[in-house]
Formats: sequence, C-alpha cells, structure tokens
Amino acid sequence: MSPSLASRAAATQQPGVGDVPTVRVTYRKSAIGYAHDQKATIAALGLHRLHQTVEHADTLALRGMVMKVRHLVSLDGVPADSPEVAARLAAERSTAGAEATGRREA
Repeated sequence: MSPSLASRAAATQQPGVGDVPTVRVTYRKSAIGYAHDQKATIAALGLHRLHQTVEHADTLALRGMVMKVRHLVSLDGVPADSPEVAARLAAERSTAGAEATGRREA
C-alpha cells in the first residue's frame, strides 16, 4: 500500500467507529427459487456469491434482515436457523426491548 493510500485510509476512519460490535454474515445457500424480497435482502446485505462473508455493525435492522433470510445465511460461522443462534437472538431481543421501554428484569 502506498503512503498516500495509507494516509487517505487513516484520514477517512472516524474516531470511535471500532467500538461498535460487528457480526459476520456468510451466504451459504442459493436464493434461487425463493421470493424476490428474500433475494433483495441478500443483495442489501452485500452478498453476491455463495460462501461470501461480509462484516456489518450489529444493529437491530441487520438482525431483522438476517432473520428474514436465516435459512440462506450463517451468522458468525453458525447457521442462522440453528437453535443456538435463535436463542442468542431471542436473548438479545428481550434485553433490547427492556432497555427501549425502560423496564428491567426482576
């Protein structure tokens, strides 16, 4: 990498961006034969080829997209339709919902 490219890349990074937790989404099954909205969700995730992996910030919107196509992708190397991921997503969803409404679990 040339010095000008390295300095340009360093200048474009925003402070505090590395603090956001990320998830790795892998395209593991073809969307051929599935509904158009599921194909569009795969494209919106930035997935173009099978076995391609992309990294995104872990947000509720991203989690919703992954849940829509959970039978086609894996999340952090584990199939998104597995019981392990479903339990993890449910736990995070209940925690996020309690924080949004201001309620705490007793």
